[in-house]
Amino acid sequence: MSSGSGIVLGAVLALILFVYAFWPDSVATAQTEKTRLDFLEEWKEQLYTNLRDLNFEYQAGKYPLEDYTAQRTLLENEAAAVLAEMDTLRHAG
Repeated sequence: MSSGSGIVLGAVLALILFVYAFWPDSVATAQTEKTRLDFLEEWKEQLYTNLRDLNFEYQAGKYPLEDYTAQRTLLENEAAAVLAEMDTLRHAG
């Protein structure tokens, strides 16, 4: 195989891979949009994960008590606001 045919073959392969990677999905129109409740559910799960991580890191000695308390209070308040909005949306719908 000559170097010229290798370059052509490589370019064709790169073009095929590019088209495959960026070809639009045929099911994109069938996908449903996320509701506000879906967004809040994901946000709540992330906040719970952050609280678990914060607790673990505090237990490992990475945070002083003052920083841990401040961060935990912020995360708990944000989680309470998310839960309140979720509850409001569920009762309204």
